[in-house]
Amino acid sequence: MIAVSRHERIVQLVNENGSMTLSDLAEATGTSESTIRRDLVTLHQQGRLRRVRGGAVKVSPSEFIISDQSFVWRQELHMAEKRAIAAYAATLIGPDEFVFIDAGTTTECLVDAITETRAIYLTNSVPHAQKLLAKGCRTLLPGGEVKSETLALVGAETVNHIRRYHFTMGFWGTNGAGVETGFTTPEFSEAAVKQIALEQTTKPYVLCDSSKFSKVSLITFADFDRATVITDYLEDRSICSVGNVYEVGRQS
Repeated sequence: MIAVSRHERIVQLVNENGSMTLSDLAEATGTSESTIRRDLVTLHQQGRLRRVRGGAVKVSPSEFIISDQSFVWRQELHMAEKRAIAAYAATLIGPDEFVFIDAGTTTECLVDAITETRAIYLTNSVPHAQKLLAKGCRTLLPGGEVKSETLALVGAETVNHIRRYHFTMGFWGTNGAGVETGFTTPEFSEAAVKQIALEQTTKPYVLCDSSKFSKVSLITFADFDRATVITDYLEDRSICSVGNVYEVGRQS
């Protein structure tokens, strides 16, 4: 079976059944599991299904994010949840911390909630840096190119700058979150900054409202168990069994 026909068959089977294992897809298409595994990577990147460990699951168009929405547009979404998450996260920052703060609207709410001005902050967001300075915080910015959609500094210069630092704690936003898919984002240059900063952080936190758990994007910048997730109430209680999820308002 040629690749195009095989891809169509795989998508058809996944959509009809909701999910399929590697072995079932290999048997149905008469090919090897290694070939199916490569096919799933391609189809996942195209947004036609969601690749998970051991197979694939059906994905609706609204669940797969292939590009960033504008920063202004995202500022209007789920703001009550973002503010509650940010208010709790701000209480975790002590006076002796060296804190990385990712670009994004949820982390912007964190910046608004910060009261600890003795800590040192590094952010790759131009508007976050302006707000931190206005609070009287010692604030660092890396070099790099400003990405218009998110107002984030990105690129090789940003990555190399951040690589020199060792953060005691850090806070990230994400476009999608899942136990199998990890934390995902649609843009390669921003994913690289997120990944290296998280790798350089002792206590990483992902600030993630519950709507993000129904979404997946193109690039995984960290595995799900690599950071503590701060979120609002989750309908899917199985996610909480992983052990690194804190639901604001449910736990004391």
